[in-house]
Parts: sequence; C-alpha cells; structure tokens
Amino acid sequence: MHLHKYEKIWLVFGIGSLIVFLLILGYGAFWQGTHPQSHGATIDPNNIESHEAFQPENLGLTKVEEDKYIVNIVASAFNYNLGVHEEGAPVRKIRIPKGSTVLFQVTTPDVVHGFNVAGTNVNMMVEPGYISSLETVLDNPGEYTIVCNEYCGVGHHMMYATVEVYE
Repeated sequence: MHLHKYEKIWLVFGIGSLIVFLLILGYGAFWQGTHPQSHGATIDPNNIESHEAFQPENLGLTKVEEDKYIVNIVASAFNYNLGVHEEGAPVRKIRIPKGSTVLFQVTTPDVVHGFNVAGTNVNMMVEPGYISSLETVLDNPGEYTIVCNEYCGVGHHMMYATVEVYE
C-alpha cells in the first residue's frame, strides 16, 4: 500500500494528537487525582424532609463556626426554598461576610434544575434523588444572583434568589 506524503503527515499529526490527549488525561486523572464524583449523597426525592439538612427549620444560611457557613436549599417548581422569615414570607436573599467558606447543599423533589451563583465558581446540576454540594470561599463583596441554568419548565425564568457578600 502506498501512502501519499500528505496522508502520512495527517496520520502522524492525528496519532500524535491522540497520544498527547491521552497523556494529559492520564496525568490529570492519576497524578493530580481529578476524578468524577463517585460518592454522591442520595436522598428520597419523595421525602426530602427526612434528611436533617432539608427540614424546614434548617433551610437557608447556617453558621457552623467563625467564617464557615452551610446553605441548604431545596429547588422545586420554579423556586429556590431558602426558608421563611418570622412573618411567614419566603427568604429570597442571604447575607454572608466576605472571606467566608460556604458549603452549598442543594436537592430537588421534582425535575432536574441548575444551581449557579452568577459571578462565582458555584455551578451545579441538581437532580432528584441526589444532594449536590459544593464548597467555596466568597472573597468579593457584592450581590450575586442565584439562577437556574437548566430549563425546568414554563416558570423557569422566575427561579432566582440573591447572595449578598458584605464587608
């Protein structure tokens, strides 16, 4: 079989690119420990209140220790449930001091939702039956909008809340 000069060049380039890709993937997976999440926490989507974190009194912002917070959220039917105020109105805004470490824990009883704190590195997919969690440090003061970035139905555009990081 005779290969043209340009065919040989493209074969060498293609095989070389494949080898470089596999080396980079192997380096990231084995030497740096980058692995997909394999220990996802599960929850019964029909009874999310059975999990302590998602009981009505534990929703929203909870201070764990100095500069450490947990935010428990239930995403459902075009709403982020962050708890309720004393007068019964739903919480739409949480305030967190600058430089705090925050663990976001989110679940849903109905359909797949997105959870994105716009302007930060917080971006998760929220699936029924699982608890999505991500820990981050909020260093920059300002107001950040929590949006659903996974289409979940006709009221999808109304699904938002606010995180305020203050000095």
